[in-house]
Order: sequence, then C-alpha cells, then structure tokens
Amino acid sequence: MTAYAIARLAPTTPHPEVAEYIERITATFEPYGGRFLVHGTAHEVMEGSWPGYVVVMSFPGMAEARAWWDSPAYREIAPLRSRHIDSDIVFVPGVPDGYDPAATARAMREALPAAH
Repeated sequence: MTAYAIARLAPTTPHPEVAEYIERITATFEPYGGRFLVHGTAHEVMEGSWPGYVVVMSFPGMAEARAWWDSPAYREIAPLRSRHIDSDIVFVPGVPDGYDPAATARAMREALPAAH
C-alpha cells in the first residue's frame, strides 16, 4: 500500500546547505521507490494556518519510507536541511484499493456511546 511522507517546512531564507540538500535528496530516495508528488510549491490554505512550504513524497509502502529515512545516505544529508529549516514531517499509509469511507463512518457510529 502506498505510503506518503508529508512535510511542512517553515519559511526560511535561502542557504547554500539547503541548496545542497535539494541537489542530493533524489539520489537518497530513488533506491526505495520514492518520488516527489509536491515539492515546495505555493499552496492555498483553505482552513486554519499553514505557513511555509509543503512537500509530499510517495513510497511503495511504509517499510520503504522508513528505510529511506533511516538510510545512511539520507541521514548524511538531513542536517543540511534541519540546521536551517524548522519542519514537521509525518509518514502516513495510503488507503487500500476499494477503500469505503462509509465503512469507517459505520465503525465510528458503532463505537459511540448509546444515547440516553
């Protein structure tokens, strides 16, 4: 099942180490089947607040996403970003083929306490 790495990167000023990180990152995730879906483009906030930039990457699964994150190649370049950009980064599994949100709603309703 496809997994996604989603990052919210705080606004920052350009830095040579960040440019190097961007130059080198693709080589770190390609061996794990990763690819960019969104990379630092402008976004439109529809609700709430989300300053900065958004990055979304896909991987064949959670195991590949974690393996990339823990890989020596990525661990080597990660400080080039983290020294200069505050970030929130999450990994999330996608939904399986045939996912039915109505089934999720039914399970949620069944878990609600009985009305008095």
